[in-house]
Amino acid sequence: MNLTSFRFETDSDGIALVTWNSPGRSMNVLTAEVIAEIATIVDMIANDAAIKGAVITSGKESFSGGADLTMLKSAGDEYARLVKAEGRGAAMRVFVDSTKQASLIYRRLETCGKPVAAAINGVCMGGGFEMALACHYRIVAESDKARVGLPEIKVGLFPGGGGTQRIARLMPTPDALQMLLKGDQIRPAAAKKMGLVHEVAPADQIVALAKAWVKANPNAKAPWDDPKFKLPSGKVFSPQGMMIWPPANALYRRETYDNYPAARAVLSSVFEGLQLPMDPALAVESKYFANILLSKEAAAMIRSLFLSMGELNKGARRPANVPAANLRKIGVLGAGFMGAGIAYVSANAGLEVVLIDRDQESADKGKAYSDKVISSQIAKGRAKTADKDALLARIKPTADYGELKGCDLVIEAVFEDREVKAEATKKAQAVLGPDVVFASNTSTLPITSLAETSLKPERFIGVHFFSPVEKMMLTEIIMGEKTDSNALAAAMDFVRAIKKTPIVVNDCRGFYVNRCVGNYMVEAHAMVMEGVPPAMVENAAKMAGMPVGPLALNDEVGVDLSWRILQAAKMDLGPKSVDPAQEKLIEAMVVKEKRFGRKNGKGFYDYPAIGPKSLWPGIAAVAGKRLDPDAISVKDLKDRYLFTVALEASRCLFEGIVTDPREADVGSILGFGYAPYSGGAISFIDGMGLTGFVARTNELAAKYGARFEPADKLVQMAERGETFYGTYGEKQKAA
Repeated sequence: MNLTSFRFETDSDGIALVTWNSPGRSMNVLTAEVIAEIATIVDMIANDAAIKGAVITSGKESFSGGADLTMLKSAGDEYARLVKAEGRGAAMRVFVDSTKQASLIYRRLETCGKPVAAAINGVCMGGGFEMALACHYRIVAESDKARVGLPEIKVGLFPGGGGTQRIARLMPTPDALQMLLKGDQIRPAAAKKMGLVHEVAPADQIVALAKAWVKANPNAKAPWDDPKFKLPSGKVFSPQGMMIWPPANALYRRETYDNYPAARAVLSSVFEGLQLPMDPALAVESKYFANILLSKEAAAMIRSLFLSMGELNKGARRPANVPAANLRKIGVLGAGFMGAGIAYVSANAGLEVVLIDRDQESADKGKAYSDKVISSQIAKGRAKTADKDALLARIKPTADYGELKGCDLVIEAVFEDREVKAEATKKAQAVLGPDVVFASNTSTLPITSLAETSLKPERFIGVHFFSPVEKMMLTEIIMGEKTDSNALAAAMDFVRAIKKTPIVVNDCRGFYVNRCVGNYMVEAHAMVMEGVPPAMVENAAKMAGMPVGPLALNDEVGVDLSWRILQAAKMDLGPKSVDPAQEKLIEAMVVKEKRFGRKNGKGFYDYPAIGPKSLWPGIAAVAGKRLDPDAISVKDLKDRYLFTVALEASRCLFEGIVTDPREADVGSILGFGYAPYSGGAISFIDGMGLTGFVARTNELAAKYGARFEPADKLVQMAERGETFYGTYGEKQKAA
């Protein structure tokens, strides 16, 4: 056999060892070429009488990351070409045939008449795990790095290589649906408990144990190929089945609001497939899989959450001509909630951290946050005591700025006040001098103005984290007017070291993400003051695809922070820069009622010591009016959220605050969860079409105000038949 990505060896017992090790890649992924090689290998195992069975393993640290999604995008592009050339029917037949190849090959492996085991030595995801599921026995390494799972749902897809059918036959239906719809990565012990793998063993023993199993089980076959096989949850149309499917459908509706076609396809594929033998069940899955691959939601999510995010994580916006920053020790000024979180993620990445606050007690409290977070990880089995000891040893809490000596980078995360930030900057630079890169974690204050207090504005940059730091994946890097490429490179190297996704934006009040999320919350405040019931305000946002309602989000970031931002805007930009109705609402909440948000247990929601939060009944009284819920257009409420953010994102592109639509999309999703099914705020516009988008904004402007009026540039783009990715994406490539 002429194989490139696999090594094929047969031992004296006739057991083939198939080692997957694609050249030039850090992780094995499924490509068209790899799938073709797997087909060749399966034929060899099935047809060579000298081969008694096989073990499939990996020659890399991980087993497989799943399918190369660029391959799936290429399949969609080929479908579009064939539609034009041969018509939709012919194109669809070719497309379905091409997308079900892996499923057919895995089924051929499963029914080849010889025992096959998978020795999973590390991460095994997506299509790679589907291949393992088609093996008769699965043994996974007892390793902190080993994981199995089917995460396709997170990029708008679902398992199309037999995953929905095999998972639904390995475990009770509710558990199978939860796994398929959540897309979590599952650790070895949990995978065994769930019945996904048969054995967990030391990594250096898994191949030998797999071979021993193959040798001892010459007549192995999949459980569902046994005529006596019974479904774990019984037949679909049975009293037991009817206790599962109506609630499952209700939960799907509640969690997705029918925004995610892939989630609906999972339900349909499992529901229909469990009523059929395996082969026709796999055909059902393939039909749904092909349709989902062609959905605009999958295309948008793959582009933003896989391709674009991958490019940004690899440093797409990093200056190429600047040497890598050798970061060993960083300073964090401010040990409050944000500073403590920054200290944790930095120490967790192996960096030495000097954590400074106004006194030792405050600094120690900031370090205690890291203790709390890592202790929680230990309790969940995700870290060890030794990890905790090492992490805490890397954090030095102090009130002495002199301890900053030797730091390679400083992150300022003090109170959101110009004078406080200026004082911290001067104290730090008195120790470190002008050449150390100095980064400010500010939410809204322009970096250029903050840099005025710096000894060297060229070395001053914004690095904006989101709360809670250890959970939020995005970091916004802000360029001041004088920030140089060395500062940008150092900031990006730091962000990548702590495993966050960076977007680079230019300076303005609120930068990019907070301008967008500010519009989201402002629209909610407008609805409240119009008399829309607060519950509708929150639920309409979730129906639109937002993971958190705007009032709950406002509580998380602090209603008092909203008040400070409003006052700062009035001071800097004048009274007309603030909406009077919004100011009235926030003033009533903060100044009169002392409702600051979750931080003091009362904001738009009440947060009792025991029990769930609930909306504060006094909100309606502040508004002074209440509309009839039945007379309110829910579609308008949803569109107001989606369009106000998308309009602000487009303005940021027009103004040069963001210069790359990839960053605009990834930033909107990771920053505050903008409708992930849309692919992000800019993809939402492109996906709808600029002509239709502009028409709808004009309708909203006529009903709800001039804030929905499209910019002249947007109207002009629509008239020319342009798209943001076509226009701004090409500009970025050219740059």
